[in-house]
Order: sequence, then C-alpha cells, then structure tokens
Amino acid sequence: MYSNRDYLKHGLLLFLTLIATTLAGGEWLYGRSVLSDEKPLTWEFFLLSLQFSIPFLGILFIHEMGHLFTSIYHKVRSSLPFFIPAWLGFIGAPSIGTFGAVIQMKSQVGSRKKFFDIGVAGPLAGFVMALAVLIYGFTTLPEASYIYEIHPEYADPRYDKEADENVMDIQLGYNLLFWIMQETLADPERMPDMAEVIHYPYLFAGYLALFFTALNLLPIGQLDGGHVVFGILPKHHKQLSLLAYTLFLFFAGLGVISPYEDLNYLIFALPLYIGFLYICFRKAGISNTNQWIIALGMAAIQYTLVSFYPGIQGYSGWLLFAFLIGRVLGINHPEVPDGRPLDQKRKILGWIAILIFILCFIPRPFVIE
Repeated sequence: MYSNRDYLKHGLLLFLTLIATTLAGGEWLYGRSVLSDEKPLTWEFFLLSLQFSIPFLGILFIHEMGHLFTSIYHKVRSSLPFFIPAWLGFIGAPSIGTFGAVIQMKSQVGSRKKFFDIGVAGPLAGFVMALAVLIYGFTTLPEASYIYEIHPEYADPRYDKEADENVMDIQLGYNLLFWIMQETLADPERMPDMAEVIHYPYLFAGYLALFFTALNLLPIGQLDGGHVVFGILPKHHKQLSLLAYTLFLFFAGLGVISPYEDLNYLIFALPLYIGFLYICFRKAGISNTNQWIIALGMAAIQYTLVSFYPGIQGYSGWLLFAFLIGRVLGINHPEVPDGRPLDQKRKILGWIAILIFILCFIPRPFVIE
C-alpha cells in the first residue's frame, strides 16, 4: 500500500520533528539552547530533553495512527502521517518544535459512518495516551527544590521575578481536566505554579497534548470535532459549525479594538479588523450581505463590551488559527452519498468526544509577558 519512498519520507519528517521538539524541550525545560554560548544545550541536556519530546510526539503519533488504522479499516486511501518540524530557536522565538501532524485523504469518504469513525479515532486514542502521561507526571513530581536547579535565583529571598526585565513570563492557562488531575493526584507541596509547568517534562507534554486534542475537537468544518458533529447531529451540523466558529472568532478578537485606544490607532485598526472578520467568513457558505452583517455586528458588540468592561479580554493568539479554519480548512462539512444515521454506540462515542473537548479546551493557553 505504501512504497519504501513513502516510509522514508514520512520517517524522515518524524525524525526531524523529534530533533526539533527535543531542541525546543531543552529551551523550555532547562533554558538551554543549542545556539547559546552562555547556557548551551549539551549532549547531557539533549538526552534529558527527550523526556519531553518522546511522550509529546508519542501522543501525537498515537493520535495520527488512530486516524490511519481506521481509514485502512474502512478502505479509505490516505497518506502516512506528515509530521511538521518547526523549531524557531534560530530566530530567538519560542516554539514547541512542531506544528503538529496531518494525514491526507486520497480517496472519497462515502459515508457518514466512515467520516465519524476516522474523525473520532484519533482524538480518543491520543487522549488515552495523554491521560497516561499526565497521571505519571502528576504522581512522580520531583521535590519542590527541583525548581532551584533550573532557576537558582529563586533561592535568593531578595529576588523579585516581576521586577526582572530580562525574564519572559509565560503563564499556562488551566483547563478542567488539568485542574482536576492536579487537585486529585498531585502532592500540593510539590505541584509547581502554572508559570513553571514548562520545566516539568511530563506535565508540559501532557498539557500540550490536551491543547492539540481540544483544537482538533473544535466542532467546526472538517476538524475532527466537525466530523463528530456531522455524524451525531446530521440535521444541524451546518448551523452548529457556523455558530461554533463565530463564537470562537468572537472570543479570539475580544479586546483587539477598544475605545480606550488612541484615535489614530483606531482609524486604521478598526477597518482592518472588520475586513479581517469579513475575510474569515468568505467560505462560510452564507451570502455576501450576511458576511458583512456578521463582521460589523461582531466588531460592534466587542467594542461595546470593552466600553462597559475595560478589563475584559479574549485571546488574540487564536486569531491566526481562526483565519486558517475559515480560509483553508473551511467551516462547512462536505456531504456524503451515504447519509444514514449512526448507531447508538457511535452516538455515545460522539458525546464522549464532545465531553473530552469541554474538559481539554484552554481558553487562554499561553499568556506571554
């Protein structure tokens, strides 16, 4: 089914992604970079950083294998997983070493059942592995003094992290599952602050896995969550996908335009932002008039909310992903020749997948100051 050239190409991408995520792991875990003279990533720390990259990539790999094996079972031709290496240390930017992985469908998926099975298999498989990694991470936390090995300055009672201008503070956001596992499994005396989780390889790998799981399970278009909604709610998937996308984009842009900004800034920013919203809905399958109505209405409501509640803030980090969904992946789900409803077992799996999305979704995953 696959040629030696396929195995070589995809295997090489996987290997390069392993290297990239290990390099990124060295930067997150130990503050060491292969390009740094002051704190170089030595071979010793490179090997230690595999504690992050192997479980993290392992979860992504299991996720993609869930899709692949299910597509093979249903005789749907698909590619091997494309892992996308993305280490950005050479430009001094933080990265996790990868943009994830994708599988390309090479033949038509002819039934609602096949779309559902292929879509739901990946997140469920990856989620089980992420749970295992997090359980191990929470139950094997090192002593609280471990953080002094990474940040010896913390041991100085005179040190003020907030006053240190050289520190880039990265705060991870909570999701329901991470919080529940922290409260039930972790030793409170050893549990790090969310700003320090990046130094704990299994917790950080599991956290990122939940982040990717939630992204895939967004109930929009041809994302895995879109396949799930297409399967269990066939009569409403178009409306639900459009609603979910609108709410996602609304939260992403909340606070981007504010009446408290300088007028000269607003003169340029406001029309650009409204144009951006309009472009995001260009492939939504609605009329041009409705696209403008949604874009103008969304901007007006966001502007008004910020006027009454100046501290309200969404997460602008979602804007790029929202744009990619709207312009590349699409908001609508393709129809199929065989539209028969799913059986009861599959519907239960679909609702479990929706519950996993609720547990894993992180409204503000990475807040960088």
